[in-house]
Amino acid sequence: MTTANVSDRAHPRGLPVDLTTVREVGLAINQTHRFIYFVPEAAQEAARFGVTDRGPAYFAFRSAAMGAVPWQVSLAAFYNFSPRSVRPMTGVWDAASPEQWQAARFVVADRALRRVGVSLTPDRIAEARSLIDPVVAGADYAGKTLAAANASVPLPSDPLVALWQQITVLREWRGDAHLVVLADNRLGPCDCNVVQTATGRLPTAITRATRQWNDEEWAAATARLVARGWLDADGNVTDAGTAARERIEAETDAHSAALWAPIGDAGARRLASLITPVNDAFTAAGTFSQLR
Repeated sequence: MTTANVSDRAHPRGLPVDLTTVREVGLAINQTHRFIYFVPEAAQEAARFGVTDRGPAYFAFRSAAMGAVPWQVSLAAFYNFSPRSVRPMTGVWDAASPEQWQAARFVVADRALRRVGVSLTPDRIAEARSLIDPVVAGADYAGKTLAAANASVPLPSDPLVALWQQITVLREWRGDAHLVVLADNRLGPCDCNVVQTATGRLPTAITRATRQWNDEEWAAATARLVARGWLDADGNVTDAGTAARERIEAETDAHSAALWAPIGDAGARRLASLITPVNDAFTAAGTFSQLR
């Protein structure tokens, strides 16, 4: 990003937080949260309920905060997954209740954090909580389904896992906001995956395997993006497509700016700094090697 771009993003339209800060803290929040989807402890805890397929276990863990919802509700909340990827979660609430899945998710987080040696001092955790708690408490949850559900979950007793759950609320809040922006830009559930892979934001193999859009659906989404000028005839991203994807991210930043008003730029940057060691530890442990 050029200096001019950074200047243009600073407090546009009177927003309470610099959009560069919004982007940076959003990235830190996402990176601190994401280990839960890659650690082996998740499969181990799901197996205790007799669920050994990674897909249904993923949707059960992530949907648990919403309660015993049908698979169609999870599909709506997660947006970019195909119906065929979510439908197999049918029956997960028979294997265990949402409350049991949520408790198991906290066990996964606790075990994984300890295994990789995440060590945040009590003072550091307390300072992070003093910053993140007012953000969670003051957030507007209208239209933020997954964030609202996670905000309703009682915090676990372990201080580090409790901090991670507050981080989860804000990760899902930005994710929910991003879905609003995707819909506003008429970028459908399969189309947004094609853009993500074309711009190198996600590996194609992982995206196709987890979201499970078939070849026909992927090709149709590619054709729509070619028609918009976002991809060329060979499916490569164009300058217009790169700019459009960045505009969508910038609109998500603008949508998210008010979230950070309770602690301002300095507080948001300090929170990002405080939680960075979590991602550092999991990165050093090779947790995200498949994303390279």
